[in-house]
Amino acid sequence: MRSPSMFRLFLLLLCSGIGEIPALLPAAPAGGNAVPLIPLRVLFEEPKRTSPRICPDGGRLAYLAPHQGVLNVWIRSLGKRDDRPITAEKGRGIRSFFWSPDSRAIFYLQDQGGNENSHLFRVDLDKGSATDLTPFPGVKVHLQADDPAHARSILLTLNRRDPKIFDVYRLDLSDNRLALLAENPGNVVEWEEDHRYVVRARLAMLSGARQEVSVRRATDAPWKAVASWGPDESGGLVGFSPDDRSLWILSTVGANAERLLEVDPESGKQTILAEDPHYDVSAILTHPKTYRLEAVAFEREKLQWRFFDPRVREAFDYLQSRHPGEVTIASRDFSDTTWAVAFSSDTDPASFYLFRPEEKKLEFLFASRPELASYRLAPMEPISFPARDGLLLHGYLTLPLGATGKVPFVLLVHGGPWARDSWGFSPLVQLLANRGYGVLQVNFRGSTGYGKEFVNAGDREWGGKMQSDLIDAKRWAVAHGYADPGKFAIMGMSYGGYATLAALAFDPGEFACGVEAMGPSNLLTMSRSIPPYWEPMRALFEKRLGSPEKDEAFLRERSPLFAAGRIRAPLLIAQGANDVRVKQAESDQIVEAMRKQGLPVDYLLFSDEGHGFVRPEDRLRFFRAAERFLARHLGGRAEERAEPEQAIR
Repeated sequence: MRSPSMFRLFLLLLCSGIGEIPALLPAAPAGGNAVPLIPLRVLFEEPKRTSPRICPDGGRLAYLAPHQGVLNVWIRSLGKRDDRPITAEKGRGIRSFFWSPDSRAIFYLQDQGGNENSHLFRVDLDKGSATDLTPFPGVKVHLQADDPAHARSILLTLNRRDPKIFDVYRLDLSDNRLALLAENPGNVVEWEEDHRYVVRARLAMLSGARQEVSVRRATDAPWKAVASWGPDESGGLVGFSPDDRSLWILSTVGANAERLLEVDPESGKQTILAEDPHYDVSAILTHPKTYRLEAVAFEREKLQWRFFDPRVREAFDYLQSRHPGEVTIASRDFSDTTWAVAFSSDTDPASFYLFRPEEKKLEFLFASRPELASYRLAPMEPISFPARDGLLLHGYLTLPLGATGKVPFVLLVHGGPWARDSWGFSPLVQLLANRGYGVLQVNFRGSTGYGKEFVNAGDREWGGKMQSDLIDAKRWAVAHGYADPGKFAIMGMSYGGYATLAALAFDPGEFACGVEAMGPSNLLTMSRSIPPYWEPMRALFEKRLGSPEKDEAFLRERSPLFAAGRIRAPLLIAQGANDVRVKQAESDQIVEAMRKQGLPVDYLLFSDEGHGFVRPEDRLRFFRAAERFLARHLGGRAEERAEPEQAIR
């Protein structure tokens, strides 16, 4: 499965009490007492097993599972139970891995302490030790291509030559040597290779936040522009057609939502392959060997597929008949005879199976969090309502099991902000619902997935209409009788952290308390300290947010730091010391400003985290602090610990 490559500026990364006996705090909301308390470790420790990947030759399966408490890559022979760990990372678990095209090695990406400078490591199955293939200080690597048709090499992009831009390299698997294939002229933000591994397409940023797609016939041929769009449009590269004669791209030009187009580089003719009037293309499925287009997904209230291959439609129909959850393909072998598939839903984190489509044979592999099967989880319901200016907003409502009447609520704000909330399992949503809170998630203006008009409606609206959408969501829940208006909290990470700070500073009477992590408090300092590899996108970033040079007064007005004295509700802040997106100073400065005025704020600083919580002990520490904080101020439930809590600064 291939997800469209849409360049976004911020990403939300959301994504111990083992052996302790959980106990309830005295207070509990109506309707929550009869529901067993789910231990924090069951929700936030590493999954037991997840992310199955079949090797290209179909003989082995790799997956992620804890090894000495940390997520590592394990392998097994298909049809056997000879599972063994192949990596030995300590501290920070592995999140991204893949097979070598020749099925003889495992590659994985790993940074240091959350600094996001990922290195590529190789572990040969017959050796077992990890080799850092990109041991360059301050350099970040991305996987560009790992096509099994090219068994002797993979393609990578690195910002080794210039920290602001990424060049394309070929990694020779026989000797681990890198060879430069395409040098970035300074403004390319996406590259695309054809099926012969020739880099033939690129997406470049131009002045005025314009973007241009160009193609070349061969490496020694000149580049030719074949598509472009202005700052109010969006798009990206997808890949080449099976015969390498046409380029597939995403674009909103001539439409509201991003659609899948086929572009003829010679004539410039564009053919629509898939579109929806309201929703962007969210995922693309192609055959691993023939590269033909098989299906395209649109994320409406839930994920929906549009099929181009009858065989794949038949396979999905069969899978859907066997399990009620949403179906996704986790991996396939090169011959396409064996799939690893996942079934998931709002109340099922993920169950994985081997599937042989020709035989219609489905074999259970493992569940990611089997302990959760012992607990009832709360369903997530899609909702929609108009904002105060009439713009239709979509979101999700989760109520605690057994709730009757009004309950305490948490407005959970997604990060990005150029992202969206989706229907499905969320450990945080389930934690909050299990503790007795209603959970409201809203895709405020500026969220992605709903077309360009909705995204552009969020331009220069940090702390403005994007914020009023959140207030309107709260008032919708109160008006419909779901929420107790006096026990309504706001919570979020990344942009959601900013929104939490803004809500308490700009609308001090709206929320009873707030919980935020890695949220910028000063839009001026945040804008001036972005990672170097975001610089090519700065014009688009400033179009969305504002310029620190041209709009200093405006950004100061929209920065919670300068209204910190208005905050009255209790606040819990968490921060990763190594965060390169939202620097530690963003949290330090608002904590200092509040404490100088005697305002209520708790502060957790994680010395070995970046923009998110990767280490399970840090995740547990944060969510344990958050649940107890909410219990104090909203009256919900929480686990008690046998030993004292770590100090909060």
